[in-house]
Amino acid sequence: MARVLPLLGLAHLDREFDYQVDATQDEAAQPGVRVRVRFAGRLVDGYLIERRETTDHPGKLGWLERVVSPEQVLTPELLRLSRLVADRYAGTLTDVLRLAIPPRHARTEQAAPKEPAAPIGSAPDLANWAEYTHAQQFVTAMDSGAGPRAAWQALPGEDWPRRLAELACHTVTSGKSAIIVVPDQRDLNRLEAACTELLGDHVVALAAGLGPSARYRRWLQVLRGAATVTIGTRSAIFAPARDLGLIVVWDDGDESLCEPRAPYPHTREVAVLRAHDASAALVIGGYSRTAETQALVDSGWAHDLVAPRNTVRERMGRVIALSDADERIARDRLARAARIPTIAFDTARRALDADRPVLVSVPRRGYVPALACASCGQPARCRRCHGPLQLVAPEAHRGSAPAEMQCRWCGHGQNPFRCADCGGTRARAIVVGAKRTAEELGRAFPGVAVVTSGGSTIVDDVPDGPRLVVATPGAEPVAEAGYGAALLLDTWAMLGRADLRAAEEALRRWLGIVGQVRGDGTTVLLADAGLPVVQAVIRFDPVGFAGHELASRAEVGLPPAVTMASVDGAVGDITDFVSMIERPEGMDVLGPVPLPVGARPPAGIDAAAPDADVQRILLRINRGRGRELAAALRTAQVLRATSRATGTIRVQIDPQQIG
Repeated sequence: MARVLPLLGLAHLDREFDYQVDATQDEAAQPGVRVRVRFAGRLVDGYLIERRETTDHPGKLGWLERVVSPEQVLTPELLRLSRLVADRYAGTLTDVLRLAIPPRHARTEQAAPKEPAAPIGSAPDLANWAEYTHAQQFVTAMDSGAGPRAAWQALPGEDWPRRLAELACHTVTSGKSAIIVVPDQRDLNRLEAACTELLGDHVVALAAGLGPSARYRRWLQVLRGAATVTIGTRSAIFAPARDLGLIVVWDDGDESLCEPRAPYPHTREVAVLRAHDASAALVIGGYSRTAETQALVDSGWAHDLVAPRNTVRERMGRVIALSDADERIARDRLARAARIPTIAFDTARRALDADRPVLVSVPRRGYVPALACASCGQPARCRRCHGPLQLVAPEAHRGSAPAEMQCRWCGHGQNPFRCADCGGTRARAIVVGAKRTAEELGRAFPGVAVVTSGGSTIVDDVPDGPRLVVATPGAEPVAEAGYGAALLLDTWAMLGRADLRAAEEALRRWLGIVGQVRGDGTTVLLADAGLPVVQAVIRFDPVGFAGHELASRAEVGLPPAVTMASVDGAVGDITDFVSMIERPEGMDVLGPVPLPVGARPPAGIDAAAPDADVQRILLRINRGRGRELAAALRTAQVLRATSRATGTIRVQIDPQQIG
């Protein structure tokens, strides 16, 4: 007998079924292989989970149609992990396995396997880790197999790819394997260069950009033990590494680490589940820290791996925060007419005179139309939600009547306009964006090369020397010897977003920039120094801000202090689904409410259709009872599937966008 999991993708059929095995298939039909079985009259793909002598099915059993490949791609550890992820996110096991195991490429699979890499002669020098408190204790615990967990805050100017490569190399010399996950290809390229230098053929990189043949070939190298260090983007967390000793997730606040396909797992949470299941060491690192990671530290499950404050102060450059109320801005005519005050120009000039590059961060690329007060130059903001204003023509007189001002976020009309800062009643059109800023700086600093990075044109690195680098968030090139100065403009665009993670995301972006400025350089941040997030940048204190953020969310019942699930879809469909849930004690139902700004509707729903009414219901429960909520959601999905409901809904646990 063979117990098989058919890949049906239906909640009520997400279980194993028994099949008889033909004598000719007996040898190849081993646990973990891909098979084809007949289900409800049609052939479907599946995985053979286990071989059995008997069955508990009272009826007649069908036969295993064929073994697709003798390669045992579904290892016991990968199966356990997939079940844990499915339970955590109220999803189906088949959906998780589609994320975990890449599609088969027959020719690649049949090629001669690559030989395992030669052993590494000696362990790497971990002297640079000595700057972090408790680093030696972490390494000792890792060597003993205790599976330590740490939240690592990289120092300003830290060569984080090299530090992670050293940790992975140490893991390999102790006879274990390692997995390191980063958000995007640019980070992966840097990490691969550092790891290859220390580990050679022990390293294999997995990324979505690889073709099906190359990706499957590299995945098989990990499965067969030919590579002991797996690095990659989001899906690499499921790599079938043998004897796993270390898992690293770098920059877990990046939204790229949240899977956009059901059941929408986050790489950090999968890493937590896998580290616990495999008793492996776990490092969640970055220049910043998320509230979710801080919650792991506060609970005692993970521990801080940070440098002393005096070391942080020695390594970081000076940070100057300027608000509009600052006297230096109030007296600055240039600041009133443009977005770059004199002090920022002077900072950039000093760095350029010292033959160092200057980074200018602009939250948007291209030319973005916007409105500002004609008197004081402040961005025109909505009186209701503080969102940016735009010009729109009245529907009844489009093209003939004067344009009116309206909020881009909530749609509230702003006529007549009145500036909240100076009381002015006249607004003027302005443009902001990387291209426009580059043009302005090019005129302000004649003869200085200007480099733009953002959108479809990303610059990975810039050499040392005097140049202006204008980049959007996340597209900042790496400077060969660090930047001499950095200017952070239009900060209101990041802090003013109607998003639970707006301040956290702003801090992550800004600390990533401050971390690239040389210790004797200066960062000018055009934001109110009294804001907690700005104070965290000035002190380079992501740990303190994460603790403040976590406490603030706990007060109002927001993740990660609680477990929250969202149900998106047409109002009637999501209301019917929630009524099927057997509510755990203490569960709150919030909504229906509109989808958060920027959130996409569930697949298959056209939000632009005249009859579309896509909304969201939020379900909230104490963090300690999150498993009960996930189980209740899973049961409700089974009931909905058996009721043959036709409407499309999307169920997510701890969604990135709460609204």
